[in-house]
Amino acid sequence: MAFTVAIDGPAASGKGTIARAVAERFGFAHLDTGLLYRATGRRMMDGEDPLEAARNLRASDLDRPDLRGGDVAQAASRVAVDPKVRAALLDFQHAFARRSGGAVLDGRDIGTVICPDADTKLFITASDAVRAGRRHAELCARGDTVTLAQVLADLRQRDTRDAARASAPMKPADDAVLIDTSSMGIDDAIEAACTVIRRTMDARGNGTS
Repeated sequence: MAFTVAIDGPAASGKGTIARAVAERFGFAHLDTGLLYRATGRRMMDGEDPLEAARNLRASDLDRPDLRGGDVAQAASRVAVDPKVRAALLDFQHAFARRSGGAVLDGRDIGTVICPDADTKLFITASDAVRAGRRHAELCARGDTVTLAQVLADLRQRDTRDAARASAPMKPADDAVLIDTSSMGIDDAIEAACTVIRRTMDARGNGTS
């Protein structure tokens, strides 16, 4: 069964956690498209030209253990504004979305650009304060020394850059279902997403648990 779920949203909204859980629940493959940009940004930080990094990206690049830091997130956001970099990464994402057995892709332009014909589109969001608190806790747990104020400023800077870029700005698709996780526990957020997906699958006669 080919069934594509597009999940978009800003950093620390919960979209990645929801995407992974949805993929496991329905037996779909999962792609965190942000890792493509983080890996490209990391290679840029290592001295490589961003476009060449994107063109030569390997699957092993996505497994690097140093892709989750704040400096890499900022580098990812910077390379993501380059239309040529985005174009270089399109084929990988398109092929993944069309795979048999179902696919879940999460990022910032999945429902609007990468998979405009996705079977289900979700836009996951949360307040700035909640997102900053989540990301701060995550970074501190990894041993990073950063203040909550710095994390909040970085998130807002990235949001502004991602929403204002000329190529594929971050915004909900017109037909995306909005899920605000500000006051939701992760289990409730996952169930809300699964409910939307089941509704679509049931309407097409291929519902599953």
